[in-house]
Amino acid sequence: MYVGRIKEIVRHPIKSFQGERVPCTQVMEYGLYGDRSHAFVHKSNQNQYVTITQLPQMASFQAHFTGQEIGKHYPPVEVITPEAQKYYFGDEELTRKLEELYKKEIVPIQYEPAHVPLGAIEEEPIQLVTDASITQLEKLWGNDEVDSRRFRPNFVLSLAEQIPFMEEQWFGKRMQIGENVILLIKRPCKRCSIINIDPENAKRDPSLLKKVVTERNNQFGIYASVLRTGIVTEGDEVTLLD
Repeated sequence: MYVGRIKEIVRHPIKSFQGERVPCTQVMEYGLYGDRSHAFVHKSNQNQYVTITQLPQMASFQAHFTGQEIGKHYPPVEVITPEAQKYYFGDEELTRKLEELYKKEIVPIQYEPAHVPLGAIEEEPIQLVTDASITQLEKLWGNDEVDSRRFRPNFVLSLAEQIPFMEEQWFGKRMQIGENVILLIKRPCKRCSIINIDPENAKRDPSLLKKVVTERNNQFGIYASVLRTGIVTEGDEVTLLD
């Protein structure tokens, strides 16, 4: 069953930094190519990621790969700060800048393509939202525009039938994107305070999460796992196979 098309593809080279919108990319077993392949951890506990939850300013740092997708090693990741300063991931100056904001010591870490943890989002490899649901949330929240980046999705789907939250009827179904990629829709995405952070200026507005809690049982968007890898491109058709 045809349900719509891929409107946006977004990957996040650095966990909790702004993602980069790309016209096409590879879907790997762990998710989109390079998604959450770089991160910062606490120096005192290197098993604990530093995220927007602890450091909201991370949401307004932009990150993007500077070269073509290759198999063995990721291209360098360039970072643009809210002040338009440019660094590369691993630069000591960038780490110090984040430490100044956080008031704690942190350490950059990088996974190689063959070793990115499955479900680097911490739930499932892929997260999706739909344009119809975003539009409805704007009405519920009373805001003229809800930036999809607040939800940190990998795909924004443009639905053929503009029915809000229809994606919540897809759990357990297989979804094909384009000619090759197949996902398994797993469960709803339970939201946290990260969605309160405006990615443009890192300002916090707790009313959004409150609205999602009261109106949507704290659910917005869906998680999926990868059944078949391949290339996805903006505009690809999306169909349900079950």
